[in-house]
Amino acid sequence: MEENVLTPIDYWKILKRRKWFLLVPFFFIVSIAGAVALLLPPVYKSTATILIEQREISEEYVAASMTTYAEQRIQSINQRVLTSTRLMELINQFGLYADDRQKKTMDQIIDRMRSEIKLEPMSVEIADRRTGRATMATIAFTLSYEGKDPGKVQNVANTITSLFLEEDLRVRKDQASSTYEFLEAEAERVQRDLTEYENQIASFKQQHGNTLPELFQVNMRALENIQRTIDRTREELRSLREKESELESELANTPRDIHDAMYQRERKEDDERRLESLRMELINLRTKFSDQYPDVKKLTQEIAELSEKVAQNKVRQESEQTARVEQINNPAYVTMRARLAGIRTDIGSVRNNMANLEKEATEYQARLAATPEVEQKYNALLTQRNTLTLKLSDLQAKMMEARVSQALETEQKGERFSLVESARLPDKPFKPNRLA
Repeated sequence: MEENVLTPIDYWKILKRRKWFLLVPFFFIVSIAGAVALLLPPVYKSTATILIEQREISEEYVAASMTTYAEQRIQSINQRVLTSTRLMELINQFGLYADDRQKKTMDQIIDRMRSEIKLEPMSVEIADRRTGRATMATIAFTLSYEGKDPGKVQNVANTITSLFLEEDLRVRKDQASSTYEFLEAEAERVQRDLTEYENQIASFKQQHGNTLPELFQVNMRALENIQRTIDRTREELRSLREKESELESELANTPRDIHDAMYQRERKEDDERRLESLRMELINLRTKFSDQYPDVKKLTQEIAELSEKVAQNKVRQESEQTARVEQINNPAYVTMRARLAGIRTDIGSVRNNMANLEKEATEYQARLAATPEVEQKYNALLTQRNTLTLKLSDLQAKMMEARVSQALETEQKGERFSLVESARLPDKPFKPNRLA
């Protein structure tokens, strides 16, 4: 079967036969597009360019109060500026959307205006200082507004730009001020706590002044000195008691009346000599005779009687001396008794001193025993005080940095938004593209 092949003449014939099917829709569409292009109102667009300027002072010298990224800050300020209240003020100020006010609600008009305000960031590729890798960074952004009246479009765009710059400056100042005020309030609170702990430590020292850990070595040395003093005092007391005993023994054998002493001594010496002689004689007899020998018995009896007499004389002498206390005329006895009284006075003084030393030693032992518990409580107070001191120093240093950062933002020396190109009066419509 032979295949049909269309020639250019065949195509021309087909178009010629169906020309109205092509020309009518073409002219219809062109007419409608032309009408639309001619009837659509012109829309003008005015754009302002804002540069994100880097801070003039390096972060090595002054820390920044703003720590957010530029994109985040731009969007945050955009939300604050384009609030319904602000947009409503602009609509009323410049008389915008007069035709729509009769047909649409205010919320619809505000949404339309918000959609006609455009914020577009301008980013470039830079090297990250920390990693060295390439990254995108926003260096500027544009603010634009679209509308039918070129004059109003320019005024609205410039107003929004001014609001944007003012809001950025206000946010920076507020954040710097808020940071300083927060640090100042925190520093005051820490200072109050520190003062309270200082008062507690002072009161604790006053209450436990003798048992503080820093006095442990002092108390230990004082106790050692007291113990050595006690040992010396005990030795002194022992020596005095020995002297007292010796003097008491001597005093007991010393007569008070010197004449009576001579008489008694003579009688005593006679009786004692005779007693000693009889004892020697008894010893000689016993070497020759037994105890039953008459002479031995007689001599034994005589010795017993004489011994009893000597003992009675001694007792009688002591009783007579006691009864005649006022009759003391023996200088040796008086001197010896005075010495004994002095030694007894010294003994009483030494005993009192010993009691005081032992009481003092007990007190120092109690101090040393209480020191560990006191040290634990004292160290806890010191730890809290030192922690608060360090925290206060850190806050004061941060307050100084915040004060400098506040001055940095007030004088606009930090990273900030700067108007590079204000919104201009558009000389031709932005849209529609009538030719297209």
